[in-house]
This record gives sequence, C-alpha cells and structure tokens, in this order.
Amino acid sequence: KSNIGHTQAAAGIAGVIKMAQALPHGVLPRTLHLDSPSSHVNWASGGVELLDRAREWPSVERARRAAVSAFGISGTNAHVILEQPEPETSEPSTAEVVGPVVLPLSAHSGAGLRGQAQRLRELLDAAPDLELAVLGRALAEHRVTDLEHRAAVVAEDRETVLAALGALAEDGTHPQLTTGSGAPGADPVLVFPGQGSQWPGMALQLLDSSPRFRDALAECDAALGEFVDWSVLDVLHERPGAPSMGQLDVVQPLLFAVMVALARTWQAAGITPAAVVGHSQGEVAAACVAGALSLSDAARIICLRSRAMQEKLSGLGAMASVAQPQAWVAERLERWGGRLSVAAVNGPTSVVVSGEAAAVDEFLADAEEAGVRARRVKGAIAAGHSAQVELVEDRVRAELAPVSPRTGEVPIVSTVTGEACDGSGMDADYWYRNLR
Repeated sequence: KSNIGHTQAAAGIAGVIKMAQALPHGVLPRTLHLDSPSSHVNWASGGVELLDRAREWPSVERARRAAVSAFGISGTNAHVILEQPEPETSEPSTAEVVGPVVLPLSAHSGAGLRGQAQRLRELLDAAPDLELAVLGRALAEHRVTDLEHRAAVVAEDRETVLAALGALAEDGTHPQLTTGSGAPGADPVLVFPGQGSQWPGMALQLLDSSPRFRDALAECDAALGEFVDWSVLDVLHERPGAPSMGQLDVVQPLLFAVMVALARTWQAAGITPAAVVGHSQGEVAAACVAGALSLSDAARIICLRSRAMQEKLSGLGAMASVAQPQAWVAERLERWGGRLSVAAVNGPTSVVVSGEAAAVDEFLADAEEAGVRARRVKGAIAAGHSAQVELVEDRVRAELAPVSPRTGEVPIVSTVTGEACDGSGMDADYWYRNLR
C-alpha cells in the first residue's frame, strides 16, 4: 500500500509480487513514504518492526520463506507462505543451432494469427540483435502453439523471416511459410513409414545441421554394428566400398536408423508423442522409440530379418501399390490365383499387392490398361507380407528368439492386430507376423 496506494481487490496479489521479488534477490525492501508511524502500535516492544530502510536478507542453510497476509474489510482473509525458488539455470546455448529455425505461431482466429505475425515482425525490426534461435525457442517453450489457427516460418536468415511474417500478416503466402488448423490440445502421433521412403542423399543436410540428430544416428549406427559389417554413415554419404541402398539388408537397417534418430531429435526438442504407429518394417522403429524394444533388440530384428529375406527371397518377388479399394484389388487378384495377394491396406483407396515378380508386372500392366494408378514399391526386391515369407519363418523365429520386449512408455498402435498395445508382447512370433 505504501508503494502504490490501496489497490482494493488486488492488494493481496500486490503484496505477493513484492515479496516474490524480494526472495530471490535476498533484500527486504523498505516501506516507502513512512513519515509518521501509527501511534496505535507499541513499536518499542520489539515484536513488530517497520522496514525504514532496505535490509540484507542473508542466505542460511534453509530456503528463505515469507508470509503475506491480506485481511479484507469484508471479512475475507488470506494468508500465503512463499518459499525461495531453486536457482534459475542458464538458458541452453544456441551455439549449436545451425541451419533453419522454426518460428511457431497459433491463435484462436485468423485475425489473431495475422496480428501475431505483425507484432513479431515489429519486434524483429526493433531488436536487430535478437537471435532467431533464441526467438524460436521462446515461442516454442513459452507460448501456446496448439490453438486452432496455426502457422510456422522456417528460415535461416532474418530477411526471409521478415518477409514470411509480412506475408502472413497480410494473409498472403511465402515459400517459407506454412499455415493450417488443428484441434486444440491434440497431442502428436509419430508415424514410421515402411520401405520405399528412402532416397539418395536423405538425412545429409540434417547430419550437417543438427548435432542431436548426428549423435542419435551415431548411436543407432553403433547398435547396428553388432549385426552388420558396414556403416550407416558410409551408405548415406555413398562412400567408396559402401554397400548399395538397393539391398534389403541395407535399406531396412538404414531406414530404421534414420527414423529412430529423427524421433530422438523431435523428443529432444520437447515433442512427446501420445502414441506411435509403424508401417511394416517401420513398426520396429516405432516400438524402439516407444520404449518397448531396446535399441540392441530393435537392431537385431531389423538386421537379421532383412538379411534372411535378402538371402532367401531376393529376386523371387516384388510389390506394387495400387490406388483402389481393397475389394476392387481382391477381386482383380483372383485371376492370378495364389501368385499374388494383398500385402497391406494402407487406406480406403491405397492397397499394396505382393507376390511373384512376373505376376506383379502382369498386374501393373492390367491396372494401366484399366486406367488405374499403380506402381512398383521402390526397392522391394522380395515379396514381403506374402506366402513367400513362409520360406524364412523358421529362421526368423530362431534368430529373433533372444528379443525381450517390455512395456513401452507410450501406446503403440499395432499394424499386425489393428489395436493399441503396450509393446510387451512384441516377441519373435510378433515380428514374424509383422513380416508375413
């Protein structure tokens, strides 16, 4: 009250704020404008003392504590005890941030989102020394980013950020600006793709720009090294002597390592998935990230299973993706008898067919003649998820017997059963069924 006058209903919280500032600084501020202490208090008794000057509040073995009382004239009484907080840790260094920075924004309305973009642009204009990495972290950690209307600017330099924010403020577009909407409070789900998602040069930019990704990939490389005689880094960089990405027993471990490293990078950035799901061999990475498989067990599964397929099934079969409903595909496959089968139903109009290589080629020609979009699955030189897999059943079950699954930290949506599970049942039998 002596500082700012009587604030009525806010008087109590004003006292809390004053004391909250005193606790970490270790100083008891003096009571301002104290010219004539009340004569109704016996100040000489020593029981109550006014702070006529600022006083040091030295640290002792226990944390500083203080009480704030608020006694209202209406009879409403409040008493709060505050304790000195733990010392603040320094902000994490941004020295390692190399490459693009993400600036996330969200608002309840489109107008609110545009207003945020304009204010952020003005802030950057007024603070030329503000690092983009510091701003990006502050937006991600201290602002609400999951409101209905959302946008993200991804850029490496201030000029691009300013241009993208300006476009957003004017309801325009920019190559480095992404906008969208989502349900507030919805948690992310990590989805791990199957084979065919690889491409030459993948992950190289991230290896150069993200130390977290690089460290996670090195950890995966070391785990795979127990079962293979090549390096993930050598294959990604296409170094002399490195095996071809076209081999099943190379591309599947390679994809596994990249997917797990990507997930670890997201997790290090504070992204905690509500669930994980993996397609085909991607389910091994999903189970590992969920905590249902150790990195060593996951490496065993992905390496030994793909090696069995490479050695026994390579060249015998192929796979094709067709943009039609399952019923249409199943009826069409009847003319090939048991040479082809439905391997996976990825969506209402997305089905994968697997079987003998010649039969797959015939199916693709038939689909083209019917005006149906279909293509071979890239890198699939064996008929996964078909009857041909039964040729390696005994070997796969035996080599994966040491796998010891455990209850995961997040739910796993199984693409074998179609139901959510905790991962504790993902043993050798499960991983054969995942392949078949």
